Amino acid sequence: ETDEQRLARAMVWRDQPERIDMLRLKLGSLSEYMKALNEFIAKKANRESGRKGNFWDDRIKCQRLEDEGALLSAMVYVDLNPIRAKLAEDLPGSDHTSVQRRLRQMQSDRRQISAPLKAIVGPNKRRPLDLTQAVYLELVDQTGRQLHPGKRGRISVVSPPVLKTLGLNQRQWLTQVKGIESRYWRAVGSVESLVRLAEQLGQRWVRGIVGAKALQRMR
Repeated sequence: ETDEQRLARAMVWRDQPERIDMLRLKLGSLSEYMKALNEFIAKKANRESGRKGNFWDDRIKCQRLEDEGALLSAMVYVDLNPIRAKLAEDLPGSDHTSVQRRLRQMQSDRRQISAPLKAIVGPNKRRPLDLTQAVYLELVDQTGRQLHPGKRGRISVVSPPVLKTLGLNQRQWLTQVKGIESRYWRAVGSVESLVRLAEQLGQRWVRGIVGAKALQRMR
């Protein structure tokens, strides 16, 4: 663009004060910024994957994890994604998962086997579940064998103490992991956790309480 062209464009804008005011408001609007960012990311992602449609609604989901049981079941659910989608046959071959990274760390450093899982960064950094890397990997492996055809097995003797800490039996645990997306919506957690969330939001109910109550009744 030449200097003359830039000057001509500036002169056009000078004669449109209303439009300048409108653009100023848009530039200072967070919602307008998010709209533009959403559109940019969606178009780029659609080009890369050869898809069309709304990027966030169709492919990206966000759920609030209300307690330790919800956090652990979501971790296992995500780590089993490649196997569930038939993109991998086993945990070592599950690319882009924490379980693959943990296995590699344990192979290069045997001390990682008994290392505790790190606490989630946040205001409350305590480690509520006494989980080592080895116990977590065993839980993921045995859960995967239960949930996916051809990989049958029983949750080993290593895992029940973890489930007992969560107040879940084997059937409840498998149902919780399998239903992360189908039984819940914006939040995952126990009945008590979801009721507290509803109160915080000033609501009488949140989607997922019915599923959590059904899970509680399972024995």
